[in-house]
Amino acid sequence: MAVGRSPAAAPQGATFRAITGVGDAAGLRAAFEGAAQVVHLAARVHVMREREPDPLGAFRRTNVEGALVAYRAACDAGVGRFVFVSSVKVHGEGRATPYTESDAPAPLDPYGVSKLEAERALAAARAGGAPCEVTVVRPPLVYGPGVGGNFRQLLRLAHVAQRWPLPLGGIDNRRSLVAVGNLADALQLLTRHPAASGRTFLVSDGLDLSTSELLARLAAALGRPARLWRVPGGLLRAAAALAGRAAQADRLLGTLTVDASRLRHELGWRPTETFETGIRKTLRWYLDNPDWVANVQSGAYRDWVAKNYAERPAK
Repeated sequence: MAVGRSPAAAPQGATFRAITGVGDAAGLRAAFEGAAQVVHLAARVHVMREREPDPLGAFRRTNVEGALVAYRAACDAGVGRFVFVSSVKVHGEGRATPYTESDAPAPLDPYGVSKLEAERALAAARAGGAPCEVTVVRPPLVYGPGVGGNFRQLLRLAHVAQRWPLPLGGIDNRRSLVAVGNLADALQLLTRHPAASGRTFLVSDGLDLSTSELLARLAAALGRPARLWRVPGGLLRAAAALAGRAAQADRLLGTLTVDASRLRHELGWRPTETFETGIRKTLRWYLDNPDWVANVQSGAYRDWVAKNYAERPAK
């Protein structure tokens, strides 16, 4: 069963129960009645153009208070285990070596701070006597049908790079990813495995790519090579800072990798989808939703590219 505000977000064929929002305790309790496990996915995620005067407060209302409302509703409904989908962002980013579950959290943005606070609030509620078990999973960048946020931006860039050269061929970073199918499979395991109770796990496909490699693979899967020319990462960061886009540059240029060996070795999990399979599914969905694909062909979009990259379309 899927629970949320809109049935559009529910998996195809799933029974759907509507609630008014993350604070709808009564609606959540009714929806959870009879369930053995709950997977909590609701969150306020990265906002590209933040308009909230208090971003951290906005993140806390959804990601911390909302998670606690759902957890208490699950406990009241007799649910046995509550699986909280957190984020690798609780670790921070920029470190050259992969993060593990034993690393001290060091979030760098309001989103990461709110996710860490939610993890700690759930652990405190459980320690205080709440009957529902808590398991935490911290995924990195997720891709698949319906993807949004950072990965959708990469899809758009890959599509642009098929037509106009972009200065993104020299990015020497590493990023961990997880296909939504692999994440769903891991979540199913975490709902039922006895050794998952009360613990935290990282998850990934096990394939770390640079942003340049990822863009090249995406463009190739779209049917045409990417036109990427090499510009040093330091120069790109400096240009982004001057343009007031340092945060966006960090997401594009920074390194963020995870070591998911705990999930693999202790619970026996293995990815069910390869990167190539996950990307094919993602691109099939992307091409079936032609809003941005069509815009790539438009004069307005060419003007946007020229403004942001100071490049003319290649002849």
